[in-house]
Amino acid sequence: MAKRTIVSEAINPLAEVIFGLILAGGQGRRMGGVDKAQLMLAGRPLIAHVADRLAGQVARLAVSSNRAPAPFAPLPVLPDAPERLGEGPLAGILAGLDWAAREGADALICVPVDTPFVPRDLVAQLAGSGPAIARSFGRAHPSVGYWPISCQAALAQLFARGERRLRIAAAGAREVAFSADPDPFCNLNSPQDLAQAERALRPAS
Repeated sequence: MAKRTIVSEAINPLAEVIFGLILAGGQGRRMGGVDKAQLMLAGRPLIAHVADRLAGQVARLAVSSNRAPAPFAPLPVLPDAPERLGEGPLAGILAGLDWAAREGADALICVPVDTPFVPRDLVAQLAGSGPAIARSFGRAHPSVGYWPISCQAALAQLFARGERRLRIAAAGAREVAFSADPDPFCNLNSPQDLAQAERALRPAS
């Protein structure tokens, strides 16, 4: 299959074909077990905030989730492979890499669904030689990562050996530091976090 061109060389100076994946497979336990993707933030579902920030940076965008696909439309939904079902974000990344490889992409950018302030230059900053993850305020974020398709086999082997921790999967990856207020990779894990994000968005709206 012919590779698609990226949206803009200014966004992606390497002229790679990079796909995007929103990781939305969490259980949202600290939010009362609700689907985080559909939580309302500033009048819109949380996933809409993330998708808007990421879509213009990638050739195609999909969602990693084992839930029914209808609430995510028009974005395609990638469930975990049967042998990896419900095994966490690494299973989601592998599903994303499988999809990206089939469709002729060079790399995959992954972000969690509960990061509504993800940078609009994330791809330009992370893309480069080998895998990379984001870092902010002294903390690494292995769930915010750039994965060349060449990483697919190694990650699959790691998973097959029983590893599920993204921190281990991302060992040796480049770390790219970001700084902004609010933290571009703050996770909305509780109702208090959601309220704080609402306050942060209020002046812009």
